[in-house]
Amino acid sequence: MAMDVTPYVKDGIELDQIAVNRVRVTGFHGVNQNERETGQLFYADVVAHVSTRAAAAHDDLTRTLNYSDVADRAAEVLAGDPANLIETVAEHIALAVLDMDGVHCVDVRVHKPQAPLHVEFGDVTVRIRRDLRTGGLWADKRIGSSAGMPDDPLSPGGMRPSTDPFDARPAQPVGALLALGANLGDMATTLSNAVADLHRISGIQVTGASPLVQSTPVGGPAQPDYLNAVIRVQTALSARELLAACQGIEMVYGRDRTVPNGPRTLDIDLIDVDGLVGESEDLVLPHPRAHGRGFVLVPWAAFEPDAVLPGPGGGRVADLVAQVDTSGVQIIAQPQQADPVVEPEPVDVPEPVDVPEVEGAPSSATPQEGGAPLY
Repeated sequence: MAMDVTPYVKDGIELDQIAVNRVRVTGFHGVNQNERETGQLFYADVVAHVSTRAAAAHDDLTRTLNYSDVADRAAEVLAGDPANLIETVAEHIALAVLDMDGVHCVDVRVHKPQAPLHVEFGDVTVRIRRDLRTGGLWADKRIGSSAGMPDDPLSPGGMRPSTDPFDARPAQPVGALLALGANLGDMATTLSNAVADLHRISGIQVTGASPLVQSTPVGGPAQPDYLNAVIRVQTALSARELLAACQGIEMVYGRDRTVPNGPRTLDIDLIDVDGLVGESEDLVLPHPRAHGRGFVLVPWAAFEPDAVLPGPGGGRVADLVAQVDTSGVQIIAQPQQADPVVEPEPVDVPEPVDVPEVEGAPSSATPQEGGAPLY
């Protein structure tokens, strides 16, 4: 019988599950001498928690977990060095699978149906769950990635002292502006779902959204028009944590960065975070090109005309949009409104190692109850 496995949530997103059941191997585990000499059958059930969205979007095996490799790793442990306890065997299988790219959590059940008991029985099993924290292998993986993100600030040990203002969490939640765009797939649905996914991350609360605009691509190869929007959030995260959260959501939707300025399933840019002005290797605030981008300024001015973009080239948004070419940008949809308007509740600061949970009440122009589309 397959394991009944509870969902695992990472970065506010419930991960998918890839299961390999009843891997059957002769092993030599046990405390009795005859177990070590003659061996017996062992079975393993393994459920790996991963994101399969990028693989599904591209129909590409390299973007997901190969279940054949999962089976091989479980079999190698079952047939490998003898252990006294099946608890140890389960632990070794969990660690082997957790070490695979894209795996954030694993459930393992080891069966020992021929255990030397003195009564009739059906099976003896040990079942464990390990993730990148409890498994001792914290690799700072984000959802949908096939490589670690070594600067993930939400990982244990990631909360290290820093003088970088981009690493400083605010004493109280602050405002930030994010720009979203997509020109592949069901773009409006992607943008709506991405906003909802961001809203579910602990420490981020979406408080407002612009109209949806259609824009012609700027630079890069020939590609379809974009749909763009900007959203206002309240966040208790540092700027770098917010960046990591946005990149995690991009990966969920199959973001491919191999072609500069190429088409994309989802792009999320940090435009402004509480007026921070600075530059580092991985982040520049405010966004250095926002003041000249019609696809950012048109939707922004439509719902926050008096907002101010800080930094070089900045100014009042309504004034900035009047200075750029907006001929390739047109408003095509307004965000749905939640009625009545509910004032946002304070955003709680998440513990570094906690699984993110949904925080905050919906407000005007935020994702509605029941997953209603934003656009």
